[in-house]
Amino acid sequence: MTMSQSTYQIDATAAIGKVVLKVANIEKMSQFYSDVIGLTLLEQSVDHARLGVGAQELLVLEKVSDPLPLTRKTGLFHTAFLLPSRKDLGNMLIHYLEAKAPLDGASDHGYSEALYLTDPEGNGIEVYRDKPKSEWDIRADGEIVGVTVEMDAQGVLGAADRSQTTFPVGTMVGHVHLKVADLVKTEEFYTQVLGMRLTSDFGSQAKFFAAGAYHHHIGSNIWMGRNVPAMEEKDLGLAYFTIVLPALAFSTLRSHLKASGVSYGLETESRLHLTDPNGINLIIERKNQP
Repeated sequence: MTMSQSTYQIDATAAIGKVVLKVANIEKMSQFYSDVIGLTLLEQSVDHARLGVGAQELLVLEKVSDPLPLTRKTGLFHTAFLLPSRKDLGNMLIHYLEAKAPLDGASDHGYSEALYLTDPEGNGIEVYRDKPKSEWDIRADGEIVGVTVEMDAQGVLGAADRSQTTFPVGTMVGHVHLKVADLVKTEEFYTQVLGMRLTSDFGSQAKFFAAGAYHHHIGSNIWMGRNVPAMEEKDLGLAYFTIVLPALAFSTLRSHLKASGVSYGLETESRLHLTDPNGINLIIERKNQP
């Protein structure tokens, strides 16, 4: 595999901050993500809900009035919530089984163990834990090889201690996986514009990108088909996701975008807006200093 990388590299500590979804039913969706999935409801109004872990906001739901019917469009394949340990994954698996959650599958990816679910409005969800890095298949050129085999469910269940049925402190959005229209243009954007590494390449099917030495912060696939249209304002699904950077790295990225002639919107001095080639919106946020 030829690893794709621009001269500019995004800061190795870059991380996904939160995912913002456009939804039809705030109450039903917020209840699902809190009662079933394991997030904590931080705030809810008639058209807005914020969910997270502790005080950390990870998911925002925004009500769309008169939404368009669901059709094949680019957008979110799944939001992936990263748990701190295998014990936590075991606790959540027990909870999902007891709650009769809509489990779609469970996989071992070589670098992680993952559970898959779907929310009431069709958005995909992954809940996973990373294996120790010593167990990852990292090649000499930096490729991190993933597999998809059956998860050792008994081993995961055996690691549980039944201490909680919600996400523990330390849970974060580990990655987002996107439905895209064009993999070549997607690779150009996430490597050349954002400065991530192409960490795994399934050629004509899917590509994975990361900051630093992670397996992936962004997944992308064309399993739905090539050249599907971008989402419109009234479409349900992904509104945007955020990538969080330290202050200096935020300034460096902004300088890189200017030097490269990449257009972006500056919402505030600590938030800039980009749209990828698939019409998917992302916000780069400057991390609040301690």
